[in-house]
Amino acid sequence: MARAGFVCALLAATALGLTGCGNSEGSRGEGPVRVVCTTGMVADLVRQVGGDHVAVTTLMGEGVDPHLYKPTPGDIDTLSRADVIFYSGRNLEGKMGEVFARMARKKPTLAVADAIADEHLLDGDGGHHDPHLWFDVALWSKTLEPIRAELAKLDPANAATFEANAATYRERLLALDTWARNELGTVPKARRVLVTAHDAFRYFGRAYDVEVRGIQGISTESEAGVGSVNDLVAFLKDRRVKAVFVESSVSEKNIQAVIEGCARGSNPLTVAVGGELFSDAMGAADTPEGTYEGMVRHNVRTIVEALR
Repeated sequence: MARAGFVCALLAATALGLTGCGNSEGSRGEGPVRVVCTTGMVADLVRQVGGDHVAVTTLMGEGVDPHLYKPTPGDIDTLSRADVIFYSGRNLEGKMGEVFARMARKKPTLAVADAIADEHLLDGDGGHHDPHLWFDVALWSKTLEPIRAELAKLDPANAATFEANAATYRERLLALDTWARNELGTVPKARRVLVTAHDAFRYFGRAYDVEVRGIQGISTESEAGVGSVNDLVAFLKDRRVKAVFVESSVSEKNIQAVIEGCARGSNPLTVAVGGELFSDAMGAADTPEGTYEGMVRHNVRTIVEALR
């Protein structure tokens, strides 16, 4: 009953917010474009394109798992006051789908991952595509275009600036993509095995030729069964992989279960935590890892140092 009451209150707040504070295209006031983003990865793109002409609010900060995130009435108020909403999409923010649908009736509400054609996507859970597109840097750079286009609609006086900023940042991302490929290429192919808490790094593996294994599925809503843990223990022992990785936004309990399993039974193997990776959330604000580029560099360096 408590959960039902929360949902009803949330939807009522959504309807109230849309009625009282909606900002449709062409009706916004003076000053920077007010943007609300769900994840840090999306917010960083918007800041890079918009520069001083946008005021960006991020709903999900460091350590927050977007798969499990439930919007609060405060979030609804924040969304209602925005000129435009950008979210990642492809069911990453699965529990916010109805909120996005309601917001879209009154203001631009865009899933940036929709800019990437299905042919480039990997299959995911429950009939959805894998939403973790930002781990392929070159692929993620394609999401800049819908952001640039929408900001130009809302603030046509600064359209040329948005275009120039997007072009500059796209070049930086392509250089970052090349750097990541070169760095990971220094790890011998046989050792290039990435084991993490959940299956978030498949685009990373495809882009940079890394074998990827996760304990949980693509969404952290799925629970890791004993069979999944045992299968991964057997894989690590067989391949003699001695490092696994925890994630900043996912519990370490399943990784610890794998490490303990490797130490038991026949053919025991000592496995260490190779480091903490940023997966579904970036690092703290005002740190290098609190930017998309810094997050990618941290992850690549951590993986290379542990595996090489």
